[in-house]
Order: sequence, then C-alpha cells, then structure tokens
Amino acid sequence: MRAAVVVRPGQPPSLVDRDEPSGEVVVDVLAAPITPLDRLCASGTSYFGVPATPYVPGVQGIGTVDGRAVWFPTSAGMAPGDGSMAEKALARPEDLVFLPDVDPVVMAALGLSAVAAHRALSSLTPGESVVVLGCGAVGQSAIQLARLAGAGRVVAAVRSAEGRERAARAGADVVVALEDVAQAAQGADLLIDPLFGPPAAAAAQALRPGGRWVNLGGSAGETSPITSSTLRSRSLRLTGYTNNELTSHQRADAISAVARFAAAGALTVDHEVVPLADVAHAWHRNAHGRVVLATRSA
Repeated sequence: MRAAVVVRPGQPPSLVDRDEPSGEVVVDVLAAPITPLDRLCASGTSYFGVPATPYVPGVQGIGTVDGRAVWFPTSAGMAPGDGSMAEKALARPEDLVFLPDVDPVVMAALGLSAVAAHRALSSLTPGESVVVLGCGAVGQSAIQLARLAGAGRVVAAVRSAEGRERAARAGADVVVALEDVAQAAQGADLLIDPLFGPPAAAAAQALRPGGRWVNLGGSAGETSPITSSTLRSRSLRLTGYTNNELTSHQRADAISAVARFAAAGALTVDHEVVPLADVAHAWHRNAHGRVVLATRSA
C-alpha cells in the first residue's frame, strides 16, 4: 500500500510503498487531515518527545470498516505506531466513531479542531455573547457552533484580510482586527482562545465580570501579558483545554455532534484536497485552509 512516512524528525514525510497493516481493526482510509499537531510531533520538538522513525503520521482520519464510514484517532507521533496518512491504518475498536452520510473530506477537515471548539462552548447559555480569536479551523468551527448553540452575539478577532472573509462567511456578527478586540467585544461572556499571547490579554479586557476564558492553544505566543489585576478585578474564570483529556465516550459524543452538523450542511471549514502522493509538497501549506490528503476517490 502507499503511505506517507516521516523518515527523519524535522523533515516532511515522503510517499513510500509499505506492507499493509494487520490487526483487530484495519481501516480503509479515505481522507486524513494535515494538522498542526501532526507537524509538531513530526518536528521532534513537541512535549511528547522525539518520535521513533520511520513512522506514518496522522492523528486522525476518515475511512471505512466493513463498508461503514468511521472517524478514528491514532497516537502517531505521540507514541510508537503509525497513523492515518496511508491507504490503510490500524485503529482500536473502542475508538471508532461511526458516521452518518457525510462528506469524508469535510469531516476530516473538521475533525478534532471542531471537537475542541464544541467542547470549549459547552458552558454557553443561549443569548450570551462570544469572542473568538483567530479564524483557522478551530475559530471557524467555534463561530458556527456558537451560532448553532444560540449565542446572542459573536465577535471574531482575526489577523488578516483572508481571516476576516472566513469569519464573515462563518457567521460572525462583528469582525475586527486582533488589536481592536478589547473595544469591539466589551461585556462579552465567553472568550474562545486558540492564540494566547498579546491577543488573549487584550480580549480578556473585554470580558464582563465573571466572564469565562477558555484557552485552546498558543499560536500567538506561549506566554501572555495578562495582569493579575485584570483577572482578579473581573473575577475571570480561565480554563485550559486539550482534546487529550477527553474520554473515548466524550470524544465520540463530540465527533457525532460535529458529524450531524456537517451532514446537515451547517458546519464546515475552509479546506484544500490534496492527493496522498503530494504529501511532501503539501506538508507546510495552509494558504487555502486545512489540507486534507485523499488516499483514493472518496
């Protein structure tokens, strides 16, 4: 079978021929996204340590088992073993999430990014206002899911003109530059923050007393210039979030919810479909949204 293989940490994977995997559950892969976590693990600089090479990357994928569509996770790059960027992959039976009739590429593009957004919005009460920082896969998902959950107002703060277009398409009521978020989002109830760094510190200034701040990442900086007085004077509730803490049941419930919205045409993110054979060239590309590797005609 064909597979993308990381031969040396820090280098893009290349396409090779490999023996088909054997195990309890073999998934016929249809689509596998290239995510920031995949790149981080393959770089050898993640907190999981340097991965044993060679290995097939891909922490999630969409495929079929006995003709039924499934979403499946892997621990590729985080622990020994291969991932989803191949024509066939191994999965644990308890990790499979069977899907409705949904476009496998759209579902692959959403995947765990939409799960993170869905879980981060779990405290939202209909009518509350939400601030979303950034408009990558997590941000786009959060805007749409906040709308679906009944948010009264959604403010998106983004870095670029392309991000502004994405946020508007996703349904944000107000779209501003990151540096303008404090003024535009005054009185907000909930901050969805995949960025951290200075943008999060500015957005926190806009939260109402008792407002909630959920951090999902640090793409704008691993430290943030937030002051103790800001947190204390507003009694803000800061929560860190990672999908790695979810139980299999919690993750399956979230994936199923995402799949239902996607199947109904209510949830999607910008994405680009690339053949598995072009993985090396596509590894660092994100100009057109999340890159999804198609292993065959899906």
